[in-house]
Amino acid sequence: MIRTNFTLLMGLMLIGGGVSSCARANSAGGPESYPYTITCTTGMVADIVSEIAGDKGKVSSIIGSGIDPHLYSATRNDVVRLIKSDIVFYSGLMLEGKMSDAFVRVGRSRPVYAVTELIDKKFLLEPPEFAGHSDPHVWMDVSLWKQCTEMVTKTLSKFDANNAAYYQENFKRYADELDRLDEYAKKCIATIPKERRILVTAHDAFNYFANAYDLEVRGIQGISTESEAGIADINRLVEMICQRKIQAVFVESSVSDKNIKALLEGAGARDHKVKIGGTLFSDAMAESGTYEGTYIGMIDHNVTTITRALGGQADEKGMQGKLSGAEK
Repeated sequence: MIRTNFTLLMGLMLIGGGVSSCARANSAGGPESYPYTITCTTGMVADIVSEIAGDKGKVSSIIGSGIDPHLYSATRNDVVRLIKSDIVFYSGLMLEGKMSDAFVRVGRSRPVYAVTELIDKKFLLEPPEFAGHSDPHVWMDVSLWKQCTEMVTKTLSKFDANNAAYYQENFKRYADELDRLDEYAKKCIATIPKERRILVTAHDAFNYFANAYDLEVRGIQGISTESEAGIADINRLVEMICQRKIQAVFVESSVSDKNIKALLEGAGARDHKVKIGGTLFSDAMAESGTYEGTYIGMIDHNVTTITRALGGQADEKGMQGKLSGAEK
């Protein structure tokens, strides 16, 4: 049904006088007016695009807080928004897999970019169960998300060449903030006793985080939440939790907590008490307008929550003292 609606909408807009991206551009090749319209998929993408675009672009995201991008399908209204945008950014690496057809079709009349497309493949992870495809959760490594921010900068500088210096200056400022965040993550995680650096979560969204900050990570579900965890998967994790005396596991804001609860019950049945160490932001940020609703706030929250729950040292209010209250 989505595909049928999309085709119909494209036909109506193109036949009925829909404005193409070329028609919106001025003679110099840049936007005809400001702020131009930028539509993004996830909040993480929208946030870095906003930092670079500044007041030159009006940025919005389609997939809101608490919504799983792995499972999201474009609605009729989403398609209209994409078509009416001057430029579109999405995460890529099949994170928004169910929107792939929409990106291809919109790309016929609008510039559409994956922010991950310029990352050197040597930095991408390819878990065995995801053979042939890279793990899409690159924002969990701040240094990789910085590369994505640089890609946005290059794209907007080309799209709106008259303001290239403005975008590059925004990147320089924001890159300094990302470097500070990266150092904070490394410093905090390093305070967790080595034997406790085991991160158990609802699904495998934290492989890049673990790789960047020296943790072992175990997810109940696979890379995509479309996969289902079986009883055997849960039992294996329960066995590992009990053997290694893990004290805390974590739920995710955009994923059901039913499997985490099953872990707690399984461990409890073996007389090993495990607590929920907090709620982490994995595939979506917090509500817009909050500190945790920014990329920096999202990672600050995760780092602080994980560190404190696993026995490390981090201020409850986080790197900038802005957290609403890290989970204990």
